[in-house]
Amino acid sequence: MTNSSIRFRPAERADAAAIRDIVRAAYAKWVPVIGREPLPMRADYDKAVAEHPFDLAIEGDRIVGMLETTLEDDHLWIENVCVAPQAQGRGIGRLLLERAEEKARAAGRRELRLLTNGAFEANVSLYRKHGYTIDREEPFMNGTTVYMSKRLA
Repeated sequence: MTNSSIRFRPAERADAAAIRDIVRAAYAKWVPVIGREPLPMRADYDKAVAEHPFDLAIEGDRIVGMLETTLEDDHLWIENVCVAPQAQGRGIGRLLLERAEEKARAAGRRELRLLTNGAFEANVSLYRKHGYTIDREEPFMNGTTVYMSKRLA
């Protein structure tokens, strides 16, 4: 498994449709699990790209993953991180999470936070494997929202 072919670039407004397509493809597997489209599948990416920083993972000339973050007073919030289905299982998600840590450090933030659906067990375990802990769980739309965070050394 090599990631040397992956590079990053900031998203531009013209990338919004491609980002939406990747998010919809990446989250589609969860629709039967929770019985509805996860919220990221319904987001307005034209608006999101205009308002938040997105880091795109690029392989060749294709976008294979993306990281959407916002800088808060005391932490970096990970709004969304996903990898295109055909590129999953190759460590790109880990590279995107590392990218988030670099952004947090560069901005002087010592903590990263995110939320996920408790039914997305693979995601919860991925974040745990990368040092995130569960802070709290709250009921949401017949399921559970899991709030997680990671402190940087």
